[in-house]
Amino acid sequence: MLSKNELYTGLKLTTGGSEDPLLPKLLHAINNADEIEISVSFLQFSGMYLLLPALEDALARTSRINILTSDYLCITDPRALKQLMLLQERGANTKIFQCRHGESFHMKTYIFIKNKNGSLHDGCAFIGSNNISATALQYAHEWCIRYDFNPDEANIDNEFSHIRSQFNAIFTHQQSHDLTHNWINDYQSRHAKLRKAPLALVSNDDRIEQFEPATPNEVQQLALTALCDSRNAGFKRGLVVLATGMGKTWLAAFDAQQFQAKRILFVAHREEILLQAQNTFVTLMNETSTGLYNGKETNKEAKFIFASVQTLGRKAHLMHFKPEHFDYIIIDEFHHASAPTYKHLLAHFQPQFLLGLTATPERTDQADILSLVDNNLVFERNLVHGIEAGIIVPFDYHGIFDDSVDYQTIPWRNGKFDPHSLDNAFATLQRANHVFDHWQRLKQTRTLAFCMSIRHANFMVKHFTAKGVKAAAVYNDSQVKRNEALLSLKNGELDIIFSVDLFNEGTDLPSIDTILMIRPSESKILFLQQLGRGLRTSATTNKNKLTVVDYIGNHHSFLNKPFALLGEEGAGRVLSGKEAPTLPDGCYVNLPIELINLWQTLKDKLKYSAVEEFNTLYEQLGHRPTATEFFQHGYDLTKVRKQHKSWFNLVKNNLLDSASDVPMMPIIEKYHDFMLESIEMTSMTKCFKPILLAAFLELNGFNNSPTTQALSKRSWLVLNRRPDLFNSELPEKQRGLTAESEAWHKYWLGNPIKAFTNTIKSNSQQWFSVIDGFFVANIKPTAQELELLHELVQELVDYRLAKYINSKQLNLQSSAIPIEQSVTKPIDSLSTGDSVSLPYYPDLRIACGNFKTGTYTHVEQLSLPAYYDKYDPKRYFVAPACGNSMHGGKNPIANGDLLLLEWITPVNAGSISSLTLAIERIDDAGDSEYLLRVVKKQPDGRYLLKANNPEYEDKVATDNMKTFARLIKVIKK
Repeated sequence: MLSKNELYTGLKLTTGGSEDPLLPKLLHAINNADEIEISVSFLQFSGMYLLLPALEDALARTSRINILTSDYLCITDPRALKQLMLLQERGANTKIFQCRHGESFHMKTYIFIKNKNGSLHDGCAFIGSNNISATALQYAHEWCIRYDFNPDEANIDNEFSHIRSQFNAIFTHQQSHDLTHNWINDYQSRHAKLRKAPLALVSNDDRIEQFEPATPNEVQQLALTALCDSRNAGFKRGLVVLATGMGKTWLAAFDAQQFQAKRILFVAHREEILLQAQNTFVTLMNETSTGLYNGKETNKEAKFIFASVQTLGRKAHLMHFKPEHFDYIIIDEFHHASAPTYKHLLAHFQPQFLLGLTATPERTDQADILSLVDNNLVFERNLVHGIEAGIIVPFDYHGIFDDSVDYQTIPWRNGKFDPHSLDNAFATLQRANHVFDHWQRLKQTRTLAFCMSIRHANFMVKHFTAKGVKAAAVYNDSQVKRNEALLSLKNGELDIIFSVDLFNEGTDLPSIDTILMIRPSESKILFLQQLGRGLRTSATTNKNKLTVVDYIGNHHSFLNKPFALLGEEGAGRVLSGKEAPTLPDGCYVNLPIELINLWQTLKDKLKYSAVEEFNTLYEQLGHRPTATEFFQHGYDLTKVRKQHKSWFNLVKNNLLDSASDVPMMPIIEKYHDFMLESIEMTSMTKCFKPILLAAFLELNGFNNSPTTQALSKRSWLVLNRRPDLFNSELPEKQRGLTAESEAWHKYWLGNPIKAFTNTIKSNSQQWFSVIDGFFVANIKPTAQELELLHELVQELVDYRLAKYINSKQLNLQSSAIPIEQSVTKPIDSLSTGDSVSLPYYPDLRIACGNFKTGTYTHVEQLSLPAYYDKYDPKRYFVAPACGNSMHGGKNPIANGDLLLLEWITPVNAGSISSLTLAIERIDDAGDSEYLLRVVKKQPDGRYLLKANNPEYEDKVATDNMKTFARLIKVIKK
């Protein structure tokens, strides 16, 4: 690696080409400069992509940046100018030199300054032929000379001072104008015309770069269809679950484009996620303006706003925007959305569509957040799907027993180890040697390690460096900057990065092929985020798999790892010793017997009282479980009430040591009976009571009692966001009413409002009243109590609605088509070097018309080309298509085609909507019949079986049907 104590190193002349490129020298200078001044004639997207992370890091440490480019010959890429605008929003000064007719602009100058005590201490200037493009900075033969500041030359007219003064002259020239979105939009039309014309006067390296437009991958295409179907069904909110590395941000951009959104809000909780998302949207839709809304900048005018939830989630900031200001809202890392700031935002805005994104692996983990998107799980794909589709790489997981640390002796409070005690336990030579030995044996070439603290990271760097390993520690304000460390790792100048809280979320790290987990991960989500940092494919480094080396200690908190890796059912089988884990093709899990025994011992210690169930779930989730999460994980709130009288009594009794939850205790005690009787235990024959309470909370009803008209209108809007409930719970006559109509107001008065305000039992407390047309809560919280009371009531409302939907089987996972497995005997692969064999059922006859009788009692082996070797014969099989109902659309299926299918099991079931599935039913004679159709979710909760050939009618799924296989592809003969 280059020296980290100066702006430059090496010879003054850079000759370019792959042996002496300018890029690493520029990155090193950017990462260490206090002032950066750049002037180039041409700016290309590929070059800005290479420099942008380092320039963003420089701005984050308050470096001053001035960048000037030109419109000479219209070579500069408008998308690169959009990237300059991203830097401008972060504090850079960016300008465009507008050339007059016949005037040239050919500057290529990069100046870097290091200050000390407020004055110039060191500096250099690279001047030559390199514009900002990938070719010029990495591959082309471009000469560039470096001029160095000489502190011994006190004369103000020395060479370096002259260079800086001339840069200032051109930067402040009357033809140098501040870059704006409006200027870029005007320039785009000129640039588009020039792209069609020959550029005889321009060198090859400076020609306009031609880019293929970004297109969605296979899984993203399915998700886009599902999103479109969900909106057509009437949903206004939805959740998409994609495993890390499968392109959630790009999916959001593609869907916003598909939706033709005019005003977009993208919300996240970390700065790097916002910056990455902004860059993605600029790349795909560069014709509009973007802006940040965070602690540093509050851009309200841009069409696409990328906002920090910590800022925009405050009520004072929300008031700057009308509820309908944005037509499309994306909330990334949606598993954080149950936090109060997110809920304020969700309650305020009323977009045409709101998309939640997360990589949370299982529906039980999504229990609480699904209520925030009207229980609409639009699309879900896990690691298995991503690996099988080739979007992410397979992994080898090595669980290492961390026997050098006794975690039982480390204090455990509120779901976390005491950080100081853990730090001391990790900073030992015994553990460092233990980590090094296993890493040395199992690693590939580029490792990212997750550490507990800065002290821990620095300790590990010192230890590894002493053993001849090229290592660096990366954290906020570390000497080695994040972008420089990643580039050095990619180029082989580093073997391992020890990181602290920088790479958990939102960072694209495709070159990493080894993950080293040497700190506890408090939740399944964190564990999967860390594993996911290495799952992206990387053609430049020829990565074909990820190696994971994970250290597991003797504490019950480590049980989250098998549940995260294998799922609840798979982990249960492994921990019980019944069978080996079921894994995607190409994956491998090594769990030494001592770890299996340890996990089993820890699991056996877990009891089954409500308190122990609560604490078990607390450890698994990494946070205090909500009532909905407790319910969706299969725990019984009836038992909770028997043992603790109410849900919040259980919560109160188990959070007395949590400083963050201390304010909750008096609220629970003071309003316990109100929450228990009016919400947790209130009788329900329809969903209307929780819908009304949800509307009451959205209107801030505890603070300002709404009129019954306002409450009925907001209730209609809340219910209308749920077309499954709207169509199934309301009588047909009421479904035709509008939110503002008096008929709807009258109907709502006679149903939930009356039920809440009439006391039937003589000993019952009347918790709500209608007074002079206002719906009033008969409790009087103080101003200090309002926010916490609102959150607790919202939690119970979400739980009651989730429980009601579950009881009525209206949730999106319920269906007229049970997800079951049709059993087949496992058949060993007969693959050879030139071909592979898969089970072939010639009599199964998957009907592509109407249901056809078939059987899979007779099986043969079908020889296929060797590239089919990734399909496990225990999971995949081949059957013939019969009929032409699917002969249409983008991927037509003709009569007689051979279909590659995957058995559907409880382990790999996932979402079924918008997939092409094989369906089985039993006819009156008791024979099995089969059909192939696309499954589409309908607003009333049913599923429609759609044909691709418009000559065939769609079918409605019935109770005697079940899905048994999903279509993978048609095998070409």
